Amino acid sequence: MILSAAEMAATDKRTAEEFGVPLADLMEQAGGAVARFCLRRYARARRVVVLCGRGNNGGDGLVAARVLQGAGCEVRVVLLGRQSELKGEAAGALERLRVFAAERGLLPALVVEILDEAGLVGMMEGAELVVDAVVGTGFTPPLRGLAVGVREMLDAVRVPVVAVDLPSGWDADSVEERVEGVFRADAVVTFTAPKRAHVFGNLTSGAVVLAEIGSPEGALRSDAKLSWTGSCKALAETPRAMNSNKGRFGHVLVVGGSWGKAGAPGMASLAALRAGAGLVTAAVPEKIVAMVGGIAPELMVQSVEFSCQKLDTWRGLLEGKKVVAVGPGLGTEGEVPEFVRGLVAETKVPMVLDADALNAFAGKTALLDGTGRVMVLTPHPGEMGRLVGMTVAEVEADRVGLARRFAVEHKVTLVLKGWRTLVAHPDGRVAVNTTGNPAMAKGGSGDVLTGIVAALLGQYPDDPGAAVEAAVYLHGLAGDFAARAMDEHTVLATDTVTHLSDAFRYRVEDEDGLVWICGMPKA
Repeated sequence: MILSAAEMAATDKRTAEEFGVPLADLMEQAGGAVARFCLRRYARARRVVVLCGRGNNGGDGLVAARVLQGAGCEVRVVLLGRQSELKGEAAGALERLRVFAAERGLLPALVVEILDEAGLVGMMEGAELVVDAVVGTGFTPPLRGLAVGVREMLDAVRVPVVAVDLPSGWDADSVEERVEGVFRADAVVTFTAPKRAHVFGNLTSGAVVLAEIGSPEGALRSDAKLSWTGSCKALAETPRAMNSNKGRFGHVLVVGGSWGKAGAPGMASLAALRAGAGLVTAAVPEKIVAMVGGIAPELMVQSVEFSCQKLDTWRGLLEGKKVVAVGPGLGTEGEVPEFVRGLVAETKVPMVLDADALNAFAGKTALLDGTGRVMVLTPHPGEMGRLVGMTVAEVEADRVGLARRFAVEHKVTLVLKGWRTLVAHPDGRVAVNTTGNPAMAKGGSGDVLTGIVAALLGQYPDDPGAAVEAAVYLHGLAGDFAARAMDEHTVLATDTVTHLSDAFRYRVEDEDGLVWICGMPKA
């Protein structure tokens, strides 16, 4: 789940009071996780400066400093304030560091008190890595006083910065992509559960990783019904039985295409095949059958007419299909919108509606009813605006609230695409996706997503919500692998299909037990 700052504080309190886990133990685990991340991610950095505030975030930094020093790094702790001003668990962390340093003859140079900006001069000299442990989740912006000078100093040096919990100055409850006046970060290590800023904000150009530090699952509580799509990635890692056959993995029917738009149903069908569907049939107009069929020899193609008078003939075509994906390249000419509405009303198997299938319901959303069935809608903000009679700006102003309300009202799963694509479920839950990149802002990306969603629904019919979340996560992750292998300017939608195998093999938890919320381990 995704927690607010207040919910995180309550989790820590319950962990100590109800489950008997000392807060000092949580701090030891947190600081240790930061140190392990630094040692692996920045293995060549031996001279480390740890910037510490006077609260618990600084305490985490003091633990990290001790572990890094024990691993052979040359560490300098820069404390923003006096050592005597540390309280509670942070004071305990400082005492443990003192004992550790005294035993090795490292005092007093290990911890440097900074009381004004003049004291900052030379503090970064020789540093190869900086750990930002000034303020974390409990902080209320903006930064003030000495912290502002530290931020400006970091902006002026070319040294990697690892933020403890959050880049200092960032509001944990912020859902903004960018925030001014905060520390820069090349990576972020947070704990227990992601906060809203971790999934909605563009906190770093690098990774956001999550460390489990010993908070019992029963201590985590939230009424916001927010989660992370990557939690469902494991669904797509389920090994297939040795006696498997194609019938076990669903037969997907892709309905779409028109003259000049043969690529859309072709890409959706190819993505469905690559994402593991047992069988895929593309139902397209006769004049583009050859073009669509040529995309892959494994694809079956059926010539059809998008006519209300021909709906009876579709019953045979729908027989045996586990998922129907409607919309890629369909167009809106003639009676196509009316045909789409009729097909949706007639079809009882899980459906994925995209592109022009969504436009067919503009002004007629009362006809979208997923009661007793699985219905997935995948609009971009423009299509969402047409569905609900809003401008794109109005849609973007309250993405979570709008997606949640629409999904609950219409009993559908809504995939609202864009920066941090949302997956809203009929029961009010909303999952936030953190994969994907600007390279995917190309024609065809939505068609590929439609095919992946359909394929996962066909393979995991008993858990459709998790299947959709996993599909959205995999799609963005494949795009991330494509951008890494190529360049974000040159990636095509079909390149994400090529890299689906990388996405399926990828594990969100690394060998150190860190969960990668954003970013990927180095190649």
